[in-house]
Amino acid sequence: MSNLQLFWYILIGVLFAGFFFLEGFDFGVGMSVKTLAHNEKEEDQLIETIGPVWDGNEVWLVTAGGAMFASFPYWYASLFSGYYLILLLVLVGLIIRGVSFEFRHHMPADKRWIWGWTLSIGSLIVPFCFGLLFTSLVQGMPINANGDLSATFTDYVNPLSIVGGVALTLLSYLHGLNYISLKTTGPIRTRARNYAQALYGVAYVGLVAFAILLYFNTDFFEVRLTSTVIFLALMVILTVVANLALFKGKEKTAFLASGLTLVSLVALLFTGLFPRLIISSISPEYDLLIENASSSPYTLKIMSFVAIGLLPFVLGYTIWSYYIFRKRIKHTDVAGY
Repeated sequence: MSNLQLFWYILIGVLFAGFFFLEGFDFGVGMSVKTLAHNEKEEDQLIETIGPVWDGNEVWLVTAGGAMFASFPYWYASLFSGYYLILLLVLVGLIIRGVSFEFRHHMPADKRWIWGWTLSIGSLIVPFCFGLLFTSLVQGMPINANGDLSATFTDYVNPLSIVGGVALTLLSYLHGLNYISLKTTGPIRTRARNYAQALYGVAYVGLVAFAILLYFNTDFFEVRLTSTVIFLALMVILTVVANLALFKGKEKTAFLASGLTLVSLVALLFTGLFPRLIISSISPEYDLLIENASSSPYTLKIMSFVAIGLLPFVLGYTIWSYYIFRKRIKHTDVAGY
């Protein structure tokens, strides 16, 4: 394995971590539109918290997919063909939640509820399907010597992948509730904090169940014992920190902790896979490895210069946009209050 191959594997992991940190609270806010808001004005208030940033957050996913295609084309080919239906559901979820922002705004008042529901449903589909994808992937999939992935229903849907999908959805929802409590005022802010406090108990149970199933259904504790234990412990610690911070009214700390919990989950999965990209359940000889699934050294070299040159500007723009829209959305600023 070359340094460039390792660099691009880490970079793809960082891009997915950034996506779940930023888009995670987007999904949580989207789900909250129909689970937290009590009327249309509160729905408007919630949507305004992510209105200026949601589309920029999705760029991280597009960049991660593009980086995977350019740096590890064999990984991209096997993953996107083998998980075609699940990724199609992800795309459907992203589409219906994306168009709901504009369609809801232009719809007559008596029909806006339709697009509120599409926003919430789309925001639930995407994290659940991603959780299903990643946690089924780390268990091993039937991939042959040619890199062809031919799986059955139970390869995709099994106890660990279902728990993984539910866990990622719940963590995104909690991340969104913490973001709402950080970005709003009025009754919706108080309600978000109360909902989050109640759900953290469920999150603890979910993390324990996830750790147990991870032990029995993957080889993470055999090949990456130290890093697996560290990241699992970090996820629990960060969840406790977010819970306590919210209880003490430290909303920014709670938001950062819940976001870093999602980052720790991505780190856990990527370090557990390393140096593999896809684990073959047929034979270890058929594992798709970093060293034999990448583009040519010249391609990786050119792409590295481009990534290093552009990444600071992307990060700077992201930070600046969040700084510009840092103020809370007051409930009195929403028409009708």
